[in-house]
Amino acid sequence: MESLPDLNQLDHAQKDTLIVSLSARVVELEIKVSELEGRLALNSKNSSKPPSSDGYSKPPPKPKSLREKGKNPSGGQLGHPGHTLEKSAHPDHIISHAPPANCETCGASLPQGTVVETRQVFDLPPMRYEVTEHQVVETTCSCGQCYRGEFPESVTAPVQYGPQVRAAAVHLSQHHMLPAQRTAEIMHDLCDLPLSDATVLAAVSEASVLLAPTVATIGQAIVASPVVNADETGMRVVGKLAWLHVLATTLLTWMGIHAQRGSAAFDAFGLLGAFIGTLVHDGWKPYRDLACVHALCNAHHLRELTYLFEEMQQAWAKQLIDMLVAACHEVAEAGGSLTTERIAYFRALYWESITAGEAANPRAPSSGKRGRTPQSKAVNLLERLRIYADDVLRFMTDPGVPFTNNLAEQSIRMPKVKQKVSGGFRTFAGAQSFCTIRSYLDTMRKQGVNPFLALVQTFQRKVPQPRFD
Repeated sequence: MESLPDLNQLDHAQKDTLIVSLSARVVELEIKVSELEGRLALNSKNSSKPPSSDGYSKPPPKPKSLREKGKNPSGGQLGHPGHTLEKSAHPDHIISHAPPANCETCGASLPQGTVVETRQVFDLPPMRYEVTEHQVVETTCSCGQCYRGEFPESVTAPVQYGPQVRAAAVHLSQHHMLPAQRTAEIMHDLCDLPLSDATVLAAVSEASVLLAPTVATIGQAIVASPVVNADETGMRVVGKLAWLHVLATTLLTWMGIHAQRGSAAFDAFGLLGAFIGTLVHDGWKPYRDLACVHALCNAHHLRELTYLFEEMQQAWAKQLIDMLVAACHEVAEAGGSLTTERIAYFRALYWESITAGEAANPRAPSSGKRGRTPQSKAVNLLERLRIYADDVLRFMTDPGVPFTNNLAEQSIRMPKVKQKVSGGFRTFAGAQSFCTIRSYLDTMRKQGVNPFLALVQTFQRKVPQPRFD
């Protein structure tokens, strides 16, 4: 730190300049101190930090619910059908438990009884693989002409695994995120089937090739949709950081992997550059630069506002939280965009909170240095909320635009589980195969299709196609 000049050698003008400079420096340092203190209070509840970063020193904070307190009781709601185990009308096996053949009192034979009560046990049958041998028969006509049968097109080797085995391996490793070795161990433990890691990886590679055309169609269908959610997350590939990108709608999911995070990845994928609908995202600049309509994720805003209210005691932040949550509930109840009067009402509350926030958080004066003067978290958030107010509130005005970016974030969660379990991908081709298969399976899951059965048909060269309407 530079030492102060000798005040006795300065005139009044120089002293005034020094005071202004020191005042600006004090404000800058106060902002830094406030930011550093605030970092200690950041967690998954009031920031974008993942729950895994909360540590074990104290109980993890509970997520802030958007539900209104007291509106619905805990547990199942009235009229919910439930999913309890029901008795089967056609049991596979029936075991009768008859009373004794003779009366214990008089010794007489008891007549045939009637069934008065039944109980059913649902269980799995003994699981063991079956071997089907295909035999090609050859015969010769009396005229000397030789005839020979043919193997089915899918039977290509002297010994091979069938479509259900390969589908099970892919289902466990790509849908349930198990490493190849554990997938092979589970297949051995459950079905007494010897399976190697290489066999699992070969099935994954084959499924990726078979599903690639369908996933390409999914990508094109997504960019033709009116509303799309987008997000990205880091993944370890060959020991380096790569980026998994997700595009999602209520019916479709597309994933891609790229070494870069921004516009270079968008150009390589060739999807978002052609998108002209509404893109829901977290406000990251490369998304902002796309030539489409934008809607911002309000879950991010709620977390930042929660931090400002709970840790920085900013009352305006609580007012804005209440306004956004109330508008979200009203949109859900309306089943679409709000009326002009309600939009105007909520917009007035929005700007009232922004104005109060700006009054409580004046911008730091210029430090005289090159570049942008650092500002507090509150000032930065208020600036974004003011500049992009239409994008923040688009969920109230445009039908089909969600309040949050949860669709994309939910699709990203399972790949993060894959990384936590396996540590990363050893090859870039393996990461690409994972994205292709996950795109297909997540799409089919959204559409209520059994992913295992879909994979079985895929290995039978009859890939079930998703709906694109």
